[in-house]
Amino acid sequence: MNDAPHEDTERNFGPQPLDAILAEHSLDNHDIVAACEEHLTHKAVQRARKGRRLTKHMQRRVLAALNKAVALQGNEGKREWKVSELFNY
Repeated sequence: MNDAPHEDTERNFGPQPLDAILAEHSLDNHDIVAACEEHLTHKAVQRARKGRRLTKHMQRRVLAALNKAVALQGNEGKREWKVSELFNY
């Protein structure tokens, strides 16, 4: 019998929409980490792209960093994303 509730939770969701957005804007993990005003690691961005479950707080950090990185490219007039558009879980 499985008594540990965290073992029943799915943690891997496959490639996320975030991955396609980064590719579309020619951004890599380093660009996101550099744009983040809070602590964010390359490993966390990689986990976000590959679909490893992140906390809501970490999802918001990735979102803020993405929006800032796109703005730094000179695309200020373009849209800003929401968390629900970056992650499908």
